[in-house]
Amino acid sequence: MAAASAVVVLLVAGCGGGGPQSSGGQKLTGDRIVLGVLNDQSGAYSELSGKNSVKAVELAVADFKAKYGDRAVTRNISVETADHQNKPDVANSKAAEMYDRRGVDLILDVPTSSAALKVADVAKEKRKLYFNIGAATTDLTGKSCNRYTFHYAYDTYMLANGTGKSTTEQIGKNWYILYPNYAFGQDMEKSFSTAITQAGGAVVGRDGAPFPNTAGDYSTYLLKAPTLKPKPDVLGTMQAGAELVNVVKQYNEFKLRDKGIGLAVGLMFITDIHSLTPAALAGTTYTDAWYWNFDQRNREFADRFRAETGTRPSFAHAANYSAASQYLEAVQAAGTDDADTVVGGLEGKTVDDVFLRNGKIRAEDHRVVHDAYLAQVKPAAEVTEPWDYVKVLKTIPAAEAFRAPSPDCAL
Repeated sequence: MAAASAVVVLLVAGCGGGGPQSSGGQKLTGDRIVLGVLNDQSGAYSELSGKNSVKAVELAVADFKAKYGDRAVTRNISVETADHQNKPDVANSKAAEMYDRRGVDLILDVPTSSAALKVADVAKEKRKLYFNIGAATTDLTGKSCNRYTFHYAYDTYMLANGTGKSTTEQIGKNWYILYPNYAFGQDMEKSFSTAITQAGGAVVGRDGAPFPNTAGDYSTYLLKAPTLKPKPDVLGTMQAGAELVNVVKQYNEFKLRDKGIGLAVGLMFITDIHSLTPAALAGTTYTDAWYWNFDQRNREFADRFRAETGTRPSFAHAANYSAASQYLEAVQAAGTDDADTVVGGLEGKTVDDVFLRNGKIRAEDHRVVHDAYLAQVKPAAEVTEPWDYVKVLKTIPAAEAFRAPSPDCAL
């Protein structure tokens, strides 16, 4: 894995108990580095991220220690975790607790866009690092951007730019969009509508479903779709995780494909395909940030991950591993975990690792750009081993996958 150049440091006791110090005079702000994983560990997004994202971060810590040994800025690295329950107020309080009481230097993951935006506010207030992996809202690099927040894996523009455009051009022009009615879904609906229109299509109907949808019932919306005038060619579902599973099951139950309405999924993880089975999604195209069996480097990581967890990694798991690794590399290079110093070392950095291909951490808005992939679910007959459910149709270069820096972002 490519990484920042290491700075060799000697650890010495600080003369007034000030903690480990490098030979260059810089020092850690405490006697250890603490990484915090804040995510959904019990609800709709627990399979795609959850406790296995914690394991991914722990793997990154183990690899960092193995790489640097006694040359590491510190060997005392720990991982703290919390469940934000997909609730913005809980995410807000848990983030503050992590930074203030649990000594966390960096918060990772945070799926659910409304929760993610709250954590960005806390990071700004506390002047502590935050790498968002699991949320998709472009506001993290737009009007809600700040110096201490980095958006790592994907966003709604990337998803719409791939799936919205290709589906409109290849499957059908008229769309009915169903989205979860909170920040993520609202942003997805906006991004997809723009991409569809730019590709020559039209959105003939749109509905926001409650989130979380505890009843798991989408029948009202799915039965409405065939009655729209003009009838949609495509149902675009913007749900994710367990809620996506429910939508697809009911889409198949009501035989919408037989009624001439194809399926486009705004956001899908390998864990969703595993839950539904490839037979339920065969032929569905979507935009992926990473795929475990794309090449040998990915597969080697996926084999290690499976040995630890019994499952294959989603792109969120791989991105959490990468983000934790890049943070630790930045601390090692700087010889300190001082947030402003680490931010300066990250800005503009180019990266090539197991997750980031052609990766760059943009200085302008802290959007981490990288190659993305237009993928398609294989028919069941083409699946030759468990979890290998996808074929990559094309690579979307990093320069094309993400939007240009937003004028709304002022770091």
